[in-house]
Amino acid sequence: MSELPELLLGRLNHVGIACPSIDDAVAMYGRLFGATVSTPAFDLPAQGVRVAFIDVANSQLELIEPLGADSPIHGFLKKNPNGGQHHVCFEVKDIIAARDAMRARGATVLGTGEPRMGAHGVPVIFVHPRDTGGVLVELMQEPEGHH
Repeated sequence: MSELPELLLGRLNHVGIACPSIDDAVAMYGRLFGATVSTPAFDLPAQGVRVAFIDVANSQLELIEPLGADSPIHGFLKKNPNGGQHHVCFEVKDIIAARDAMRARGATVLGTGEPRMGAHGVPVIFVHPRDTGGVLVELMQEPEGHH
């Protein structure tokens, strides 16, 4: 058996939270926790979502709302009408090496398998939850200046 490539997860970048309305979610996080938006909502058409970020002490919350009829978030919200935790995102040093390591280890990389541009402006991939204990895992190229 050949040796599998090493893959060390970097820091937890964010927890993705699907919500029917970013505005309502922002209001709730503000009312309950005093949280404020660090990155105002913007559309990410390539992924079919609208996103906003809330900074927390050691990470971020990514609020995700469906954008258009083809949004992959619709299926999640159909099962979870109030929204909920959608994915966790870890930084990796090299997104291509991470993708190749996931495949070598038998995990399914969603979509075409080619990295796409994520909400932080860096390439990302998603690993199927059936291979990760029921958790959708996003891997993102470590942004410049993050260590």
